[in-house]
Amino acid sequence: MTTTTPTRTPGRGIDAILAEARARLTRLDADQARLAAAEGAVLVDIRPAAQRAAEGEIPGALVIERNVLEWRFDPRSDARLDIADRYDLPVVVFCSEGYTSSLAAAALQDLGLHRATDLAGGFHAWKAAGHPVTGGVTTLGG
Repeated sequence: MTTTTPTRTPGRGIDAILAEARARLTRLDADQARLAAAEGAVLVDIRPAAQRAAEGEIPGALVIERNVLEWRFDPRSDARLDIADRYDLPVVVFCSEGYTSSLAAAALQDLGLHRATDLAGGFHAWKAAGHPVTGGVTTLGG
């Protein structure tokens, strides 16, 4: 007698998950993100330290690596930041190119932070728009 293992229906792929996350966000381009920050939104850099060291940083952005983001921004969390004391806090998350930040902003919305969004194109878009950056590794000829 032959036994077969039941096949599992695969879950949603990352492209579908990303599309669903972005469908609920009002993503900002670099100019809109800069304006939002000037009007009081919190810019949040979720890139790992190595990426920040290599690419540079946005002056004034709050650095919170992705693995602790929800705990730092959930107003109910004992590990929250002092600024994360309300659900209408405007938060603009960014990563290197704007993929992980979309998922992170959607996760913040899941916590109730309805004004959370992300920077389309991430740090690279900010830098390409000519907005201020600090640090980063400079390569010769590039």
